[in-house]
Amino acid sequence: MLMKKTPPSLLVRNRDMASLFERVAGILESGRGRVLRTINHETVLAYWLIGREIVQALQGGEARAQYGDVLISDLSKRLTEHYGAGFSVSNLKNFRQFYLAYSDRGVSIGYPSGSQSPSGFNPNLSWSHYRALMRVENIAARQFYETEAIESHWSRRDLERQIGSLFYERMLASADKGAMLEGVRQESMPIHPMDMLKDPYVLEFLDLPCVPQLQESQLEQAIIDKLQHFLLELGRGFSFVARQKRMRFDDKDFYVDLVFYNYLLKCFVLIDLKIGELSHQDIGQMDGYVRMYEAHAKVEGDNPTIGLILCSEKNAAVARYSVLHDNQQLFAAKYQFTLPSEEELQREILRERALIENKMES
Repeated sequence: MLMKKTPPSLLVRNRDMASLFERVAGILESGRGRVLRTINHETVLAYWLIGREIVQALQGGEARAQYGDVLISDLSKRLTEHYGAGFSVSNLKNFRQFYLAYSDRGVSIGYPSGSQSPSGFNPNLSWSHYRALMRVENIAARQFYETEAIESHWSRRDLERQIGSLFYERMLASADKGAMLEGVRQESMPIHPMDMLKDPYVLEFLDLPCVPQLQESQLEQAIIDKLQHFLLELGRGFSFVARQKRMRFDDKDFYVDLVFYNYLLKCFVLIDLKIGELSHQDIGQMDGYVRMYEAHAKVEGDNPTIGLILCSEKNAAVARYSVLHDNQQLFAAKYQFTLPSEEELQREILRERALIENKMES
């Protein structure tokens, strides 16, 4: 049987189209990268300058120091009225701390016109990066993390993970520092400009709405919609509390896809959905969410908080409950008789994902 040959004209057309696509894609990626670097640069500069203004306003002796909190509170109210979210008292104190941590950075004339601005802040690092860096007290460690974040293209999450794991101290104690650095660099995920533009601090700086559609894919949103209705319809004591719950504890932000309160169990249930395989990092992240909710949201009389991680792949699903070690006996004795089983949740995710994908493709 003779195979049909592709006409030469079609081959040329396909080759030209592939080449054109690559050139256009390169232009878009380059342009988006420049936009991101500009936003990062201007955000960091603005917050450094605001921090400097606050520090200078509070100088001048004990009398000024005494009304420092009042001054910051009044400034917060005025800025919020004029510029929206992002200028809370805690944020203004962060700006002050940022300036104090980096007050030795060089200055140059011209930002804004006729004023001074700092130089030396890398435009590839966002305000989220510098928020994490400025809390590293060891100056040598802070400089190391900043340099490595730039060279290895660390995301904010990568940077916080390395700081939290005391990577700098462990590297100093290692006999093979090069191998440790290389291993960390291979673990880092590439940063996409559009992902960085979803950073809540970028949205605050630009006074853009921080809505769930900007933070999750259409598929994730649709599955979460269905899960929310599914749990409420089970009739097992679930009461809806929040969606895309943003919590800010110890100057760190985290989001939980769904938060319920189960009045039969008298406990909060935190649910996070992931598209892709379940990782140890996902489990550790949920454990952290549970600990923070335990510390800051649970009231007297509540039972321990429960975490639930749901992972959806093309033809598979994983549901995993996450409880702190001290609460595992209570979970086995009481919670499992009220909560839907992991198998029940897996079937629901698979069913809903198939229905949603069929609808999206039609």
